[in-house]
Amino acid sequence: MFDAIDHVQLAIPRGGEDTARAFYAGVLGMAEVPKPPALAVRGGCWFAAGSVQIHVGVEEDFRPARKAHPALLVADIDVLAARLAEAGAPVRWSDEVPGIRRFHTEDGHGNRLEMVAGR
Repeated sequence: MFDAIDHVQLAIPRGGEDTARAFYAGVLGMAEVPKPPALAVRGGCWFAAGSVQIHVGVEEDFRPARKAHPALLVADIDVLAARLAEAGAPVRWSDEVPGIRRFHTEDGHGNRLEMVAGR
């Protein structure tokens, strides 16, 4: 019935777009894609890299997602970990899933993301 996930949405506080851009475009290297005009008036921004899309939307009573998170497959997980560390983002490696190299990080608003070595 389902072929893929179209996008994942994470919340940001009002006015948090520049922080989101610095992380998703600046650190992760994703491209910002334009939001449709009817949605752009709400704030937030959308990012894409290949078939991966992350939408960040304004939530008035913002609280970062600390448990719920997207998990992204990464071609070179060591390069990404180094880039995140250099940018000051946390890199917390986990060996809880045998045979899977992965770590957790946070965007500039504290939302949790998991990075998984490509399989």
